[in-house]
Amino acid sequence: MDYLYTFLIGGGICVVGQLLMDMTKLTAPRILVLFVVSGVVLQALHLYEPLVQLSNQGATIPLPGFGYNLAKGAMEGAREGFLGAITGAVENSAAGIAVAIAFGYVTALIFNPKSPR
Repeated sequence: MDYLYTFLIGGGICVVGQLLMDMTKLTAPRILVLFVVSGVVLQALHLYEPLVQLSNQGATIPLPGFGYNLAKGAMEGAREGFLGAITGAVENSAAGIAVAIAFGYVTALIFNPKSPR
């Protein structure tokens, strides 16, 4: 059942993103920001944690999961003070940020990016 819940929750998040791209005039970067902010807001309202407990990676791998990790780290760090809220968010999501930077660098080395004319 864990695999089914992971597939359904993660796939549902992806379907929402695809529907937003197909049915609205929102650009991909705006949808990405919308997803991260929605993860932060849902975690602040304690609504995202049940999805994570139900589906594990199905809820933490997509972009709302990144917002969830940022908010969770900030909320945990805020117990130590203002500076803890900032460092907690970065500390909690440091692995994801490092991997994104590393893969982006490797991709830039392999492929020749071209800007649209």
